[in-house]
Amino acid sequence: MNHLTYDVSQDQRYSYVDGVHKLWVYSTDKPFSQGSATLPRTEIRIRGYDYSSSTWQFEGYGYVPSSTTGVSIMQVFGGSSRATTLMVRVYDGSLTNYRSPVLASNIYNKWFRLNVIHNADAGRVQIYIDGILKYEGSDDGGSSHYFKFGVYTQNDPSNYMESRWKGIKVLRK
Repeated sequence: MNHLTYDVSQDQRYSYVDGVHKLWVYSTDKPFSQGSATLPRTEIRIRGYDYSSSTWQFEGYGYVPSSTTGVSIMQVFGGSSRATTLMVRVYDGSLTNYRSPVLASNIYNKWFRLNVIHNADAGRVQIYIDGILKYEGSDDGGSSHYFKFGVYTQNDPSNYMESRWKGIKVLRK
């Protein structure tokens, strides 16, 4: 576990049963360390795959219950003008890249396949939902990147936020 609210144990915000990672957080939780100004989160950083060049891909099957909104569920960490290059969020049943554009609607309570491809050499990112290209654009620069998934509180959050993940893969071209 990479980031977890500092005052609770891992089993109070994370479970792994039958190949499914379940991560949850409450909007009233504390940050991952005392004195941090970040919002509550429970995330897994995929270690051993940090990169600064080449083309990298995250693939995973995600699930978001209908009570969850105002949360990042996956990100490419590392950028020049902000901490991330890409952030897949959930707002009112839609997947978005940051606040917009909408990548997919009506995603609550069903599994979807998320593929994020980052060509660090060309400075380009692509987001696929269930095999369909939903976004292509520039990254935010930066010299070092890695993938994270879980729940990280964002704008206008629900009290309880959850995502589930299975079949996580990281690939390099």
